[in-house]
Amino acid sequence: MKIYVGIDIAKLNHFAAAISSDGEIIIEPFKFTNDADGFQLLVSKLESFDKNSLIIGLESTAHYGDNLVRFLVTELYQVCVLNPIKTCQMRKNNVRKTKTDKVDTYVIAKTLMMQDNLRFVSFFDLDMMDLKALGRFRQKTIKQRTRLKIQLTTYVDQVFPEIQYFFKSGLHQHAVYALLKEAPSPKEIASMHMTHLANLLKVNSHGHFTKEQAKELRVLAQKSVGANDSAISIQITQTIQQIELLDSQLEKIEAEMTDIMKFNDSVIMTIPGIGYINGGMILGEIGDIHRFSNPNKLLAFAGLDPSVYQSGNFQAKTTRMSKRGSRVLRYALVNAAWNVVRNNATFKAYYDAKRAEGRSHYNALGHCSGKLVRVIWKMLTDNVEFNLK
Repeated sequence: MKIYVGIDIAKLNHFAAAISSDGEIIIEPFKFTNDADGFQLLVSKLESFDKNSLIIGLESTAHYGDNLVRFLVTELYQVCVLNPIKTCQMRKNNVRKTKTDKVDTYVIAKTLMMQDNLRFVSFFDLDMMDLKALGRFRQKTIKQRTRLKIQLTTYVDQVFPEIQYFFKSGLHQHAVYALLKEAPSPKEIASMHMTHLANLLKVNSHGHFTKEQAKELRVLAQKSVGANDSAISIQITQTIQQIELLDSQLEKIEAEMTDIMKFNDSVIMTIPGIGYINGGMILGEIGDIHRFSNPNKLLAFAGLDPSVYQSGNFQAKTTRMSKRGSRVLRYALVNAAWNVVRNNATFKAYYDAKRAEGRSHYNALGHCSGKLVRVIWKMLTDNVEFNLK
């Protein structure tokens, strides 16, 4: 006999109840807190039953249930995260249209009972949850760093506008940051000892800048028309510190993603041009590939499917991609597609064919992304390695 445990998730307190496969109430609804004591209370209610006979279900509700899911999976319980659409349909079948936390526990348990193919959360799924969280946090961190770099460029333009012509590779390099942190104004650069200035540039550029170039920079600083403003100098030094902090955080995020990817050894890493970070972002956003019964559903989830425009007898012949679904997945797939085009003959030929039709680079890349989605779906579904030459 199977016992179905329904858990209604909230921020501070959860409710749980259990029914048998015959519909008999085994455990009346009870409240437990979203902490270690609450989790132990739940386990104490379930420990008299065989773990193999227990099926625990909860709705996918933001992040509030993540800790409970991790705890239960670690304790080797069979846990299923339900799509709220399924439980919503069950609630509609309730004649009295009642919705309370206690009633919801029964709704979730009954929804579990009605499902034919339940898929339980595994340790692999927990790793995918981590990849998804890290991938999204990485994107946010990159956006923060980009904003700071734009701000820094604005500050430097006010203080030392001529410097952009001297550093041909741009302001955002290690040697420039080291210089501006120590001397954030042309007046301070001009007053630096020549030996120190030359050594600072040489060391932080790995020998790229010579003493002659250091002399040129000091002359440029002496003639600068920039504002000698201490307030802007403070903003320059502190903005650089913030950028460098985000750089170090990104390194840690990417190192953790790389470790997870190496541990799981996914077949997606056999695709030429896909690295641990791009592969991790794609896997994290997809999660369980079996959620998508065909590649078109995965394509729609990524927002790479074409939008449809029809009115009356008019049907648009060309439309843009819908750009709905996961923005992070779409970004990772397009980025990966360009790398694959440059590393695989089949994808390169496909890209060239689209370009030959008169399509733009990004339009052709969108088509390559769609092709890549279909390849990834097949690879993950059948667990086969990439085999296109």
